[in-house]
Amino acid sequence: MILANKKAIVTGASRGIGQAIALRLAAAGADVACVSRSAESVQSTVDAIKALGREAWPVAVDVADGKAVEKAVEDILALMTRVDILVNNAGVTRDTLLARMTEADWDAVLDTNLKGAFHWTKPVSRLLIKQRSGRIINISSVIGLIGNAGQANYAASKAGLIGFTKSIAREFASRSITCNAVCPGFIDTDMTKGLSDDLKKVILTKVPLARLGTPDDIAATVEFLCSPAASYITGQAIAVDGGMVM
Repeated sequence: MILANKKAIVTGASRGIGQAIALRLAAAGADVACVSRSAESVQSTVDAIKALGREAWPVAVDVADGKAVEKAVEDILALMTRVDILVNNAGVTRDTLLARMTEADWDAVLDTNLKGAFHWTKPVSRLLIKQRSGRIINISSVIGLIGNAGQANYAASKAGLIGFTKSIAREFASRSITCNAVCPGFIDTDMTKGLSDDLKKVILTKVPLARLGTPDDIAATVEFLCSPAASYITGQAIAVDGGMVM
């Protein structure tokens, strides 16, 4: 139980990568505040964590709403008394070519994927600084490293997360707080399940390990970065992509 009695916040915890991260941290001993837009959508994650013998709470908030997030952090602190781990995972896509992209498409993705991480990190970091310890993990993407046609907004948000991660890693290092970004490649989630078989074959030609990743591949990396074994790792963007970007 390498995270025994640690208190974690995971955003976008209702399904996919976020759900896998929340469950993995709980299995390692952490209690988890599970954040999603609605309490109903994240209840299955909460129930699964409780079945593991850990505490869990549903937190309904839009990460793009700064004032609502500040209130949510206050509520979480009242429940958990402290926070040790923050995982900024919440994300959306609005894919289209730049010529067709609306300002609303751009804003929706940047406000959730990048600004949402700012909204959570600022109030939580105050707690971590007082404790002089903590872990912040931002879920970026290989698309933030290499770009992708039709995803200018998504790539910008994920590249921004990497720069954000490196900057706060420098700011918080003197307080023994590590900050790292995890960059998933093509992961077998609801998003990729909608791809055609032909497109999946094309994708796999770009992945040396010749398979899609799983949400637990990402969750295992996050667990490691939250553990004592990763205490000397900070400011890194770690691709978990089967060798796609190397």
